[in-house]
Amino acid sequence: MRHNKHRASLGVTVEHRRAMLSNMAASLLEHGRIQTTLTKAKALRPFVEKVITKAKKAAAKTEKKDAIHLRRLALADVRNEDVITKLFNETYKEFVNRNGGYTRIYKLGARISDAAEMALIELVKADDPGYKKSKGKKASKSKGKKSKAATPAAAEAAAAASTEAAAPATEEKK
Repeated sequence: MRHNKHRASLGVTVEHRRAMLSNMAASLLEHGRIQTTLTKAKALRPFVEKVITKAKKAAAKTEKKDAIHLRRLALADVRNEDVITKLFNETYKEFVNRNGGYTRIYKLGARISDAAEMALIELVKADDPGYKKSKGKKASKSKGKKSKAATPAAAEAAAAASTEAAAPATEEKK
């Protein structure tokens, strides 16, 4: 039995995958955000970030031939000349102060028709701080034999803080 074409991820042929990522990247760069399945969004993220990095490097190059080379490499990936021109002339400025992480993926839930996990992928601006992940409460390890709450006042303050944090959570559910 002869193989027709090699299969890549996403359950499609290599050619289809390249064309699909190219079109999705063009839409993302043009509109700033697109809605797609989570699997496609995760495949699109490194693809788009490499193209944006090429645009940033081209802006930093002093020799024109190097910048043209990077533009042609990006055009080979995203086959939409208008989008690449806009990226290399204007859009790259939004990412100058950012080292990677140009995209963000939000999970949206399951699609009704086939229960596919949906996601929203968007471009992140350089001045966007994002969010800090909470590390949770960890028990502090002390070297001595001191108790966790050194004074009763500290224990009362900790208890008050935990009840204040729990109160807004119950109000939001209403």
